[in-house]
Amino acid sequence: MLELSHEDMLRLNVLVMNVEAVRIDERTMTVYGLSARGEAKVQLNPTGRPAVYLKAVREFLSSAALGSASGYPVHLNRWTRMGQARDTNLAKLLMLGEPEAITAVVCAPGLTDDLARRAWWADPVSETARRMLARECVVDGSMGKVLADFLVEHLPFETEARVMIDTVRLVLQPGLVSAETRQRLWHKGATDGAYRIGFLQAEPDSLPDPLPARADAAVMDAELAALGERGNVLAALLRRALGTGGQSFLASCERVLQKPTEQDAVVALLNTLSGYFRPVRHTEAASQDVAAMVEDAQAAATREPQAQELLTALPTLQHEVVAVYALARMDEAIVTPIFARSSASGSLMRRKIEPVIRPVLDQIAVLRGAGHG
Repeated sequence: MLELSHEDMLRLNVLVMNVEAVRIDERTMTVYGLSARGEAKVQLNPTGRPAVYLKAVREFLSSAALGSASGYPVHLNRWTRMGQARDTNLAKLLMLGEPEAITAVVCAPGLTDDLARRAWWADPVSETARRMLARECVVDGSMGKVLADFLVEHLPFETEARVMIDTVRLVLQPGLVSAETRQRLWHKGATDGAYRIGFLQAEPDSLPDPLPARADAAVMDAELAALGERGNVLAALLRRALGTGGQSFLASCERVLQKPTEQDAVVALLNTLSGYFRPVRHTEAASQDVAAMVEDAQAAATREPQAQELLTALPTLQHEVVAVYALARMDEAIVTPIFARSSASGSLMRRKIEPVIRPVLDQIAVLRGAGHG
């Protein structure tokens, strides 16, 4: 096994005794350390091939942090992105100079704002920021705004719809970005639906530029509110959908669904839309037949007790009740067979999915008062 030079061994010993996180720049063969006084570094002097020497450096760091040089690969195999790293070892993992160890830390249940600060210094990339902003302790801590600002700055360079949606959703958490930034992201969504989907996931009831409630909502509001207070979830959900927040949500869903450009965006939007109505989903049975879903929703409107109670009080909402039941089931499953056979995007994708998206748009139109399906 290749041994470290005497000079490197001495300097690395001093480094690890005085820092709280380590980062390795393989290109320049430099080991950096984060300390209370700032950043320290050790310029390595390899005694053999760089790759082999860096392996020896990592084994040294593992021995210093975990007590075993051979423990490095063993520990690495146990780290996952599912939050299974032992909380007692998190600070030590940040001393290894290993990106996968940092991922283990940011995914661990025991992550704290201070550990997030160290992890961000060690691996300041967008994926690390997104993972940490999924944690309440980070959002509420000193690192929340730092990470959100970074993600907003780098958002224009993201190209994958899934990443853009997740980023917008995460930075829109309360207290992270200014009102001006929020409005700027919303306007960007006029030309890039992924941004709007992020808004729909983050704040479905308080979107920017809200629309008015449906014209007849005020007439039914008191009755829907009373039913909702008595435990009728369907009535409470319909009241939500017909109000200003719901109409804004539905209009945004409609706009994005009319001209999606990527498969991931379609999947995310369908899941977001069906999730909005999920409280009244009356069956978990998987189905890819949208026509059957509408028929089943029509049957549910006549047999479900909450629907019967609501329609006894407000019989004119028959079509709206069917729409709510139908939309609650119209998730990604309806496009799965199409996407399984095609990787198309843009206008070609829209043509392929039109037969299953049209029924979704029809049900949205019912709730917006534009038609009865």
